[in-house]
Amino acid sequence: MIISERIFMLMEEKGVTQLELAERTGIAQSTISDWKRKKTNPSADKIMSICDVLDVSPFEVLQDTIPSKGAGEIDFLIASEGTAEYDVLKKMEKLNKKTKEELKTYVKNLKNKK
Repeated sequence: MIISERIFMLMEEKGVTQLELAERTGIAQSTISDWKRKKTNPSADKIMSICDVLDVSPFEVLQDTIPSKGAGEIDFLIASEGTAEYDVLKKMEKLNKKTKEELKTYVKNLKNKK
């Protein structure tokens, strides 16, 4: 699924029309229409205003648009500031390389216990 398809799916779920999205984001309605008609995606600078209008996180917009690497691995993770995930990632980025590797091994072993 491409990003614009996910946006239109979220718009439908939230009951937001193309006209409403255009008015509330300042994005031209013709641009929004082009996303659907031409199967193109909005530019990155528009994503946050779309998220605000739809009351969703960037992760919710992108979650079904990232091709799977297989075995549940992902290339990146978006965590909203103020969440537990964000706090963990901020703390992890301050760790030295050896400690990061130990933490990754620990998390991998936890996953394997399931």
